[in-house]
Order: sequence, then C-alpha cells, then structure tokens
Amino acid sequence: MYKVAIIDDEPLIVEGLSKTMEWEKWNCQVTGTAGDGKEGMALIREKRPDIVITDICMPKMDGLRMIAGLKSEFPDMQLIILTGYREFEYARQAIELGVARFLLKPSKMNELEEAVDAVTKRLDQIQTPVLDLSPAEPESGVEPAEQAETEENSEANSFIVNNALEYIRNNSAEKLRLSDVADQVYVSQWHLSKLLNKHTGKTFSDILNGARMDRSKELLKDPSLRICDVAEMVGFQDLAHFSRVFKKMEGMSAGEYRNTH
Repeated sequence: MYKVAIIDDEPLIVEGLSKTMEWEKWNCQVTGTAGDGKEGMALIREKRPDIVITDICMPKMDGLRMIAGLKSEFPDMQLIILTGYREFEYARQAIELGVARFLLKPSKMNELEEAVDAVTKRLDQIQTPVLDLSPAEPESGVEPAEQAETEENSEANSFIVNNALEYIRNNSAEKLRLSDVADQVYVSQWHLSKLLNKHTGKTFSDILNGARMDRSKELLKDPSLRICDVAEMVGFQDLAHFSRVFKKMEGMSAGEYRNTH
C-alpha cells in the first residue's frame, strides 16, 4: 500500500483530493495532509510517504527548495505539483529537479488520475528491480548503487548546495547553526552536512569560517575599524577565537594582513 501526503493551503482541494479520488484503485492510502510548507515537511518526515501532492505557492515555503530537498533526501519519493502558478521557467526547473508531474489548477480529474497512475507504475518498477547478472566494474571506485543515486539526484543536490552556500555567505555574521541552514533548504542537517562535504570537501564550520574570513579581509582594509570590531562584525564574540581562525586560514595574523594589504 503506497502512502500519499497532500499539502495545500486550500482546504477544499485537500478534502476533495482525499475523499474523491479512488485511492485503493492504485493501491494507495492518504496518510496525512498539511496546509503549509512547514507543516508539510514535518508530515513528510513523520510519515515518509511514497507520493506527495503539493502546491508550490503556499505560506512558509519556497517551492523549488522544497522540491530539491525532497528529491535529494528521499530519491524514490514521487512528487506531483498541483498549482495555479503558471510561470513556464518555474515549471521547467521543477521538472529538472525531479518532479514527476506538474499540473495547473484547476486540473481535471482525468489529469490527476493519469498522474497518480504514472507515479504508482514508477514505484512498482522501483520496488521490483530487474536482476542484471552481467559482471560490471564500478567506475572510479564508486559502487553501482551509489553511482546511480548520484546520477539521479545530481540536479537537486547541486541546487541545495548552491542555495545553502548563498545563505551561509549572506548570514555568516549571525550566530548560524547547521540546522538553521538545513531548514532553509528543506533537508535534515545530517543530509546537508553530507552534501556540503561531498560537493565542497569542507565541513559546515569550515565553510562558515571561510565566509567570515572573506568578509573580515574586506573590513580590515578600513583603518578606522579596530580588529576587535572586525571580529565582532563578522560573527565572532571572542577576539582570541577570531585570531586563531584567521591565522589558521590565512597563514598570518589579522594585524599582519592589515599591514601588508
């Protein structure tokens, strides 16, 4: 029995989809509904549905980031977008990120049924893999299963990493935690940590400190700012900590950097 989650801020649509569709015909069951993106993500993490039908223009969510997060963290999850948002470029990007169907409101019942039929058939194929008995050598030391996952989710993973890096750069002066960034890109902090390390070769702490160092080097060019002022402006509450990080990353003290630049 495939589990279905419905996320939409229009109660009539949620109720209509839940009660009107003959879910048992596709071996499906609606296991939960939500009225906004934040509530929807909590529902998905709790129920782990096989199929998600969701709008992309709702309170407390960024549609594309949510799509990328779901496809990256739950690669087999089937996403059906049901929205009144008619921007073609948005739809194209959503499909590139892994959306199975992109339907515009108001959708006819046969369109919805075709979408559910398509995604359940895809789930059937995923759960019944074809056995390949031919020997194969993994490429570049990557196991076949890992390689397939990398290929399938590369677009979503890159989208997540780019958005996470941008958010870190723009908010590096704040008391930023990995969980804060993960919330912005709709994945768990464990999954984000793995993606950042895989795509950049760095930990979250290294990336955050790097963004702070880039900003501090700009500020150090202003002679009216004391080094302790710069440290505080880029997010360090402790001058000694700032000094240690600066010397480790730049190979010289902040004072030496100011004198030579």
